[in-house]
Formats: sequence, C-alpha cells, structure tokens
Amino acid sequence: MAEQKTDNLIRIRGLRTQFGRMVVHDNLELDVRRGEILSVVGGSGTGKTVLMRQMLGLEIPKRGSIEVFGEDIHAPKAGNLDYLRKRSGMLFQQGALYSALSVFDNVAQPMRELGKLPEDLIRDLVYLKLHMVNIGFEHARKMPADLSGGMVKRIALARALALDPELLFLDEPTAGLDPDRSDSFVELIQSLHQQLGLTVIMVTHDLDSLFALSSRIAVLAEKRVLTLGSPQEVVRFPHPFIKQFFLGGRGLRAMEVLQPQPDRE
Repeated sequence: MAEQKTDNLIRIRGLRTQFGRMVVHDNLELDVRRGEILSVVGGSGTGKTVLMRQMLGLEIPKRGSIEVFGEDIHAPKAGNLDYLRKRSGMLFQQGALYSALSVFDNVAQPMRELGKLPEDLIRDLVYLKLHMVNIGFEHARKMPADLSGGMVKRIALARALALDPELLFLDEPTAGLDPDRSDSFVELIQSLHQQLGLTVIMVTHDLDSLFALSSRIAVLAEKRVLTLGSPQEVVRFPHPFIKQFFLGGRGLRAMEVLQPQPDRE
C-alpha cells in the first residue's frame, strides 16, 4: 500500500458521531502530526474515547472521513483496515490483559495472530518488549491477577508495542496509579516516544501527565474541537471549560512545569 509522506499521520474532516438522537460530534476536524504527542481532553460526554476508537477503526462515524497514513480507514478496500491496525498500538485504560494468559502470552498474542513468526523469534521479541518497559524476565510466567496495577500498565504497554507500531493510542494511561508510579510511567512514555519515534494520541484527565507529555492539546467541547495548540496556547483560550479544567488549583500546580525555572547561582 503506497503512502504519501506528509506531516499529518491522521486527518479527520466533517466527522459526525451520533447514537440514536444524541449527537456527540458534529463537523469535527482534527489533524495529528507525525511524531507528536497529541492529548485529547474534554468534559463527560464529549466523545474522547469514541474519537480514539474511530481513529483505530473500531467504531464507524455517522458521517465524515478519517484518513490514517493517507488512507481512508472506512473505505471499502480489501485488507485496508487490518493493515492500518498493524501499524497502531492501543493501551486501554485498565490494561485489558487477558486474565487466562500469562504475561508472556499476553505480549506474544499480537505476534501469534500474524501467523507468520516462528515461536523462537516470538520468544526473543517478547523478552525484548518486556525489557523496553522495564519488566524483568522473571515475571514472564506470572498471571495478571498476580500483578500490581503499575505492572499491568507496563505489560499492556509492551503488548501495544508488540508489532512495532508507528501510532500509539493511550486511554487514561496513568489512571489508578499512585503519584510515584504515575510519574515513572510518564517517564517511560517520554523515553519510548523519543527512542522509537512514535506518534502518540492520548486521552487523559491527569493534568500532571497532560502537561508533562503533550506536544499539543485538542479540547473537545460543543461537539467539535474547540481549540488546538500547545499547552501554553490552550490555557489562554477564553472558554468556561478551559477555565474550569486548566485554571483551578490542580491545573495551576500542574502548569508550573511549563514555566521557565530561574537560574540558580
């Protein structure tokens, strides 16, 4: 499948999302740039996770187009969607590990689905992915029920990276983690983003993660992308939701990471 190289890996135009009579998105437009970390925020009911699932081809909008890698993912083209999904990885909010599979088999599962890789290569690749997310090999045979929340997140991330994706989707990546584990997970995402040249789309309510990771932020409100820009640009946008979400006590503390620190002699 030929791909025309552009700065935008994802291009959304005229998107309408509707469930019965309820319209969630109306004429929504959004571009995701190659190599950035784009965070999507919005109030309850604004369709953040639905939008992410539409980019993955897991849900179909009522109207509009979503192009990923230059291809309309909802166009009736044989093998198109499968090909695009193999170039994407998804970290679900709760990790969504298969409870009946070991750590090793959870990470191996996407590789085995390809039906092309020998088991000895899969074994080496699984241990490589676990190493990338700082999980020791001694945990490979454990079951998900025996893992801490932080380990579940890391192993789910290893599975999301199993097929060397170019696009990585993160749904509330630090939800359920204590502050120390959350900070450590943010550092891991930063490191992998830089090392692997990933393009990342993230949905999060965690302001610390939002300001630490985001190249740009897209704010969903009024059934569309209300504003899109750098964290510094977005917090200056005059709208009640922006003020409530970003400029409360939590937001102001998180925004301190954006401020230049004075030189110390």
